[in-house]
Amino acid sequence: MRVIITAATNLEMAGSAKKANQLFNKSKLKLSFHATGIGMLASGVKLTQLVTTYKPDLIIQMGIAGSYIKAEPLGKVMVVASESIADLGVREKGLFTDLFDSQLIKENEAPFKKRKLTNPTIRSLNILKTDTVAAVTINEITTSNKRITEIIATHNPVLESMEGAALHYVGSLTKTPFIQIRAISNYVGERNKTKWKLKESIEQLEAYVLTYLATLENGLNK
Repeated sequence: MRVIITAATNLEMAGSAKKANQLFNKSKLKLSFHATGIGMLASGVKLTQLVTTYKPDLIIQMGIAGSYIKAEPLGKVMVVASESIADLGVREKGLFTDLFDSQLIKENEAPFKKRKLTNPTIRSLNILKTDTVAAVTINEITTSNKRITEIIATHNPVLESMEGAALHYVGSLTKTPFIQIRAISNYVGERNKTKWKLKESIEQLEAYVLTYLATLENGLNK
């Protein structure tokens, strides 16, 4: 089984890559780790290249994320079921209008379904039965309270990243199975980085991905 594991940066996956290459070197899982770069553009291009070159059976995107829900503990790992692109549209007279409301894209125009980028194989691939949530992807990290309120009202997300939608877009169009795994490193809008749990969230993410791969391998050996 060919499995590609990606993250925006090496920081988010270096520990996982080192341990996984040791643990699964003789496995039926054929693993390769790749940093895609930060943001939707870099990630989308790199993912397309990886799918074309490797023709994987599964893409795992791992990374940290901000949470809109302060009741969710920092470090918690979640699986993303659906993505929305929060900054694709027009801002005019202080109001943001997305491409759907602008009627430039139809709400069910592929790969969108009811304006969202879903994961059609989420049930079969969420093998650890992890909480699944809605997320938004945005190229500019959200910092203003006004924008946060706007995004929550429009998309009602739990998580925010800068690359998730690229995975859902490429995976859906190329019919490549995928799963997006995120650990909460901070709350959206919190710019005091002493309150972030970057190290802890990456550690939790690493442990989760290794457990996920071991469970995936066990399934292949049955």
